[in-house]
Amino acid sequence: MQHGSDIIIADTSCLIILGKIAELGLLGKFGKQIHITPIIRKEYGEKLPDWILISHPTNRIYRQILEMELDEGEASAIALSLEMQNSILILDDLKGRKIAAQLQLSYSGTFGLILGAKQLGIIESVKPIIAKIRDTNFRFSKELLDTILEKAGEK
Repeated sequence: MQHGSDIIIADTSCLIILGKIAELGLLGKFGKQIHITPIIRKEYGEKLPDWILISHPTNRIYRQILEMELDEGEASAIALSLEMQNSILILDDLKGRKIAAQLQLSYSGTFGLILGAKQLGIIESVKPIIAKIRDTNFRFSKELLDTILEKAGEK
């Protein structure tokens, strides 16, 4: 995860994964503003901590165009990122990540966020968090797991 970003815009999948493993607080430990859109809040459906800010993308056209390819939550997150300078998107959906890359937006996934937490000294190890994610229905490849453990120096 990039160090220069002042704002994190989280998609629903990130909130769901971290919420399921009781690690939502990890997002708040980065010392950055955490933003989600009203659509993402609705998709998540659980109570959110006060430090998660709800922000509306002002340009509806961005969102409508993005919704041709993505679900509403991802489209709203990318639309918000287009409007917020110095933001990093947390997206787990491959199609959303490809579009974010085409738009030259900074992005990462939930695993990248966890790796960033280790690199910044927010957590000591990625292994316990990944073990908790394994116990959920979130699917990820062995290649992703190997890459994260290697980058974290825990392989």
